[in-house]
Amino acid sequence: MKIGVLKETSDRRVSLTPSSIPKLTAQGFEIVVEQSAGSSAGFADVLYEEAGAKCIDRSSLLKQATILSSIHPLSSAELASLQAGTNLIALFEPFNDSEISESLKKQELIGYSMDMIPRTTLAQSMDVLSSMASIAGYQAVLLGAFRLPRYLPMMITAAGSIRPAMVLVLGAGVAGLQAIATAKRLGATVEAFDVRQAAKEEVQSLGAKFIEVEGAKDDSEAGGYAVEQSEDFLKRQRAKVQERAAKADIIITTALVRGRKSPILLPASTVKQMKPGSVVVDLAASGGGNCELTKNGETIEAHGVTIIGNSNLANEMPEDASTLYSNNLVNYLKLFVQDGQWAPDPENEIIKASRIA
Repeated sequence: MKIGVLKETSDRRVSLTPSSIPKLTAQGFEIVVEQSAGSSAGFADVLYEEAGAKCIDRSSLLKQATILSSIHPLSSAELASLQAGTNLIALFEPFNDSEISESLKKQELIGYSMDMIPRTTLAQSMDVLSSMASIAGYQAVLLGAFRLPRYLPMMITAAGSIRPAMVLVLGAGVAGLQAIATAKRLGATVEAFDVRQAAKEEVQSLGAKFIEVEGAKDDSEAGGYAVEQSEDFLKRQRAKVQERAAKADIIITTALVRGRKSPILLPASTVKQMKPGSVVVDLAASGGGNCELTKNGETIEAHGVTIIGNSNLANEMPEDASTLYSNNLVNYLKLFVQDGQWAPDPENEIIKASRIA
């Protein structure tokens, strides 16, 4: 069982870190790592070799490994070059790429998508989405604080007192809850909104005020994603959000609907009502954004408000993000090994849900 760890072409993270290698070799895996695969995350080749892996060039790795691990999928050209029966583990996002499963099947490749692992208690140790969302929520607050021309905490000085900043978090999933906790630790006043009534207790336990809008469809079974709401609810939600947004210094939005366009929670008219110097950090930018003015992968200014569109903030903390991803991957791979052999059980509910080809 030979696992090949690939270097990402547009990401600073790596899917397997040196500390995870002994855990895999103990299960019977042989690990080959693409040269400099972990360098951008702070893991030099020598660390992999000391842990028991072998560092080789990319073309050799693609030929040798029967199991390929990466964060992002390989290019179409590289997929076409692989031997039939090769196992691929990555974040394929089949909800956003409807053709990926058929493409893998035609080439007789076996694909496992880490983002399709069920978000259940049983699979909690393998939940890459939650690991990355937690980092994104933390980073969103730091990014917003950096751009904000004001303090986050209350400051009492000889020159006068400064009121605490108000942070509004839209969506209290993993990313939202981490954003709330981080903003509170930095001394901000925090308000949060979520369509799930069940989130109220979690929000309040972190010391934030929960904003309620009646009549939402529950998304507790949506795997941590938002669900589409009725137009009537969205209208009342926008009115409530606009009321609170006018008083907010930082707004962090997290409502990403898997496979569909992100709902607009901050229309341009709401942005116009915000105070000059305020900041919006839109974690749903890859789905079109929760803010109407968001541009994915860009930071813009509109009506005196800075709008940051970034759904990949985990990439900004590559060392810890790689460590968490690697731990998730190791726990996931345990399901595939029986008596030292690669023998995935097709009826295992986690394997079954995450296998896309």
